[in-house]
Amino acid sequence: MSHIPSVKLFEEAKKLAVDIKTRESEIKNKERSQIPQQEMPAQDPIERIGNMEEVTYGYSAEQAYVEAMRCLQCKNAPCIKGCPVGINIPAFVAQITKGDYQRSVGIIKESSLLPAICGRVCPQEVQCQEPCTLGKILKDKNKSVSIGRLERFVADWERQQGKVSIPEIKPSTGKNIAIVGSGPAGITVAADVRREGHKVVMFEAFHKPGGVIVYGIPEFRMPKRIVEDEMKTLEKMGVEIRTNFLVGRTRKLTDLLEKDGFDAVFIGTGAGLPRFMNIEGENLVGVFSANEYLTRANLMKAYERGKADTPIFQARKVAVLGGGNVAMDSARMAKRIGAQKVSIVYRRTEVEMPARIEEVAHAKEEGIEFHLLKNAQKILGDERGCVKAMECISYELGEPDESGRRRPVVIKGSESIMEVDTVIIAIGNDSNPLIKQTTQALVTNKWGNIIVDENCKTSIDRVYAGGDIVLGAATVILAMGQGRIAARAINNLLEGRT
Repeated sequence: MSHIPSVKLFEEAKKLAVDIKTRESEIKNKERSQIPQQEMPAQDPIERIGNMEEVTYGYSAEQAYVEAMRCLQCKNAPCIKGCPVGINIPAFVAQITKGDYQRSVGIIKESSLLPAICGRVCPQEVQCQEPCTLGKILKDKNKSVSIGRLERFVADWERQQGKVSIPEIKPSTGKNIAIVGSGPAGITVAADVRREGHKVVMFEAFHKPGGVIVYGIPEFRMPKRIVEDEMKTLEKMGVEIRTNFLVGRTRKLTDLLEKDGFDAVFIGTGAGLPRFMNIEGENLVGVFSANEYLTRANLMKAYERGKADTPIFQARKVAVLGGGNVAMDSARMAKRIGAQKVSIVYRRTEVEMPARIEEVAHAKEEGIEFHLLKNAQKILGDERGCVKAMECISYELGEPDESGRRRPVVIKGSESIMEVDTVIIAIGNDSNPLIKQTTQALVTNKWGNIIVDENCKTSIDRVYAGGDIVLGAATVILAMGQGRIAARAINNLLEGRT
């Protein structure tokens, strides 16, 4: 059984949208604001925890039309300002109401090469949808125009037609650019500089390109065939992708400039060094970083028992420490791999959780338990050195800290024991220190993030950086935003405009 929105409510919304369309010259914003927001069709929760298929189905053409009709087409377009890559959102949405999906996706691709990815995983509710005028009229940002869902709709339509457009490439300039890392930031830079006619070579440490989109985001949230299609688009543009190439080991960063003839380098290696809590018991069998757990499950397909090249721990009772999207992904993956009980343990309340609202809702639907205002202070092992339980302590919220969220304060004497056999730590990542260790002139901050200027230029001439290696663990679209800035600077440098 599928989790499909109410047919009656949809028909009423469609009738209202069609009526407004016929009177387009005389309609008022108030009428558009009365069109109900379209729900996203999804698999039934009971069914989906037993498979790795994508949870949400995407809008139908009729749903997309109705949702697009909710857009007020504001002259000041606050949604564009909220988009890190500056997509002309009202323009692409307007084309959906006209049924011109090819033009719609073409408008998106003027700013972003990854609409199918961003439409699925970007936190639109705190970016383009947050300043949406409709949301303000309705006094609920969660009722804004569903921009991400509409972006996904036209991107999926293009893929289904088998007519994915390849950006126009200018004549060759003879300039060579190296991209270190094939995640969202690197993909964006590669596309933008290749468009200008520069030769691009992308270096990826893993055996498959795609970065965090491939190893970190589960199949049920981001089908890998979509990422593969996006990488094929880059290759069709003429971008060369070299896998199993670890810059800092296979080749030093400075060698790319001084020996290999590259005119500029972009570093987009992400934040792949997992953080731990430094508590007793973290070395027990059954304790994993979310990075390792998700990489095994996603990139190495460990969920395909008997077929996968890598094993994964068979857990019964799992505790995931953290409240971000990575924590939700880890918990939901554990459920699909066969855990009987999965719990999220987070030291603040749900209000402070950095995870997307949709991801939290999906986790709850799938039976994930939430233990809020609680955290682990010790992991307990048995005589074999395996996890058997976790000692937790409770918190209350105090004054806001530097993140703007209320600071958790320990409640003395509130210790309790949670029986678990697996603990997944998902409290964030730091930058991999390899490039810094092998590139002495590269300036970083105390967390290992590369320091850049407003053009994403590093302390080394002709070397730029962006994404999580600069921002810390952020989002796909923020990484892409930095990629656009860096690409613009690189293009200016190579074309003598700086």
